[in-house]
Amino acid sequence: MIGLSTYAYFWQWSDQVPEPLSLTGMLADTAAQGVELFQICDYPPLESMTDAELDEVRDEARRLGVRLELGTRGLRPEHLRRYLELAGRLDASLVRSMLYSADSRPTPDEAEAYLREVVPEYAAAGVTIALETYEQVPTRVLVDLVDRVGDEHLGICLDPANVVAALELPGDVIELTAPHVKNVHVKDFAFTRSAGWVGFALTGARLGTGQLDRAHEVRAVRAAERGINEVVEHWLPWQGDAATTCAVEREWTAHNLDYLRSERT
Repeated sequence: MIGLSTYAYFWQWSDQVPEPLSLTGMLADTAAQGVELFQICDYPPLESMTDAELDEVRDEARRLGVRLELGTRGLRPEHLRRYLELAGRLDASLVRSMLYSADSRPTPDEAEAYLREVVPEYAAAGVTIALETYEQVPTRVLVDLVDRVGDEHLGICLDPANVVAALELPGDVIELTAPHVKNVHVKDFAFTRSAGWVGFALTGARLGTGQLDRAHEVRAVRAAERGINEVVEHWLPWQGDAATTCAVEREWTAHNLDYLRSERT
């Protein structure tokens, strides 16, 4: 299934715009674009919502015909248990996470212990944890963790763009993680020299115009045939003002959805 993420609305719900989109506003826009999946990812207000507010989000998603997934950072058992509660409240079947959070940087052995404690609870609830590929942790460490824990409810959230910052090759990461992928963050990227030829910039790009080998990703992961959800994100730089930035963000979303749909026809 093709989905959208809070990262596809990064600027539209930020405090950089005069009238930020609410979570229900993002859900409504998702449904209006004919998309049936929305990933609430790294969205701080979620953790402070009351049960009544969470129920309102769940009920609105149901009314709109939009399934939910969640995204957070960190592996401490108490934190993952909180997100399992949120997943249950919101009918979400997947929680994307990362090894590190603002207040926790576990060793691989500590991360394994955390996951061994909590993954059985996720499995019992029918919820999957997907560890995202990103620059702070080598991809081999993530794959080894998944292998050692050895539960179908633990896998990888593949995002090849992130690993460029750690000088990992996106193509290698796609191949390494493909058997374990449970979720894909789809965004193209451009790694280019900065103006003046001093240094480099790693930024987003409209899908098909950057350096993501999307064809390789499609062949290796086989998301459509394996039932893996692919969630659209953006790394859109600020475009000088709020109106222009939000307009470009919306255009990228429409383009990327069309691109992904064309792959499946």
